Amino acid sequence: MKISKLASVFATLAWTFSATSGASAEEYPTRSIRLVVPFAPGGGNDTLARIYGQKLSESLGQAVVVENRPGAGTTLATAQVARATPDGYTLLLSSIASHAVSPYLYPNVGYDPIKDFAPIALLGIAPVILAVNVDVPAKSVAEFIKAAKANPGQFKFASGGVGSVMHTSGMVFSQAAGVQMLHVPYKGAGPAYIALMAHEVDMVIDTASALMPYIDIKAGRIRALAIARKSRLPEAPDLPTFAEAGMPAFEANGWYSIHAPAGTPPAIVAKLNKEIIRISNLPDIRERLRQLGTETVENNTPEHLTEFVRSELEKYKAVIKDAVPPG
Repeated sequence: MKISKLASVFATLAWTFSATSGASAEEYPTRSIRLVVPFAPGGGNDTLARIYGQKLSESLGQAVVVENRPGAGTTLATAQVARATPDGYTLLLSSIASHAVSPYLYPNVGYDPIKDFAPIALLGIAPVILAVNVDVPAKSVAEFIKAAKANPGQFKFASGGVGSVMHTSGMVFSQAAGVQMLHVPYKGAGPAYIALMAHEVDMVIDTASALMPYIDIKAGRIRALAIARKSRLPEAPDLPTFAEAGMPAFEANGWYSIHAPAGTPPAIVAKLNKEIIRISNLPDIRERLRQLGTETVENNTPEHLTEFVRSELEKYKAVIKDAVPPG
């Protein structure tokens, strides 16, 4: 009799826990959500976080608060999110920097980009643009490569920090073009653009979403030379693709995604994924992303995001191994 009663108690507890968990996921969220961005305000990551944060706030009925926490190549904020309570109330605006590059650039980052996170959705892939200041005589990628090869180590490319899209894209370009350039990291994309316009550096490569507002294709202080897209950007029809510029194999695009701490309830992950897909298909969001040069993906499941991150990790492992000297 006692065993039977004990079994009954455990069954009741199990049912209650299951029902409560289900109700919690169904009612989620009941308070504000933090969306942590491991970058300073401005730039593509912050822009995408605020676009999706606002729409999620509207649809979920709770505020999605964007928190900018730059530092250590995105690793500080990323590690903090990895250790956060996995209840759906702390999310990370993840990216190529946090989940594909910094784990190889920095020793002991404090997290595993696959094991320590629950993937939610890939927000978009942002093609990069190569741009130079107007004092650089090159009017094309081929001319820039020729000048850089004639002056090894003399050309400077700026980035928003070690491990940023600007940094990794510069490394990929240097390897693909066979040139040696000096990397000059700044504290954010904004200061890097200012340095470019002030002629302190010669070149930047950054996402179209971040760089386009600074570019006037026909006049201005920044001259764009190419974009990493299969076809030309409608907003910049005079800007050739890298393939048209003679580098068909160049591939170094930024990307934006959302992750939660590992252990976040699957029902919450599914709810967030569904909302992000819905938001991505809204006419105003599609237009905004188009203006930013950010492209959405078709198969936008958590499983697809995991496989995508794995492939990016493999790609940049080789890039960083070749670009960064040991020790």
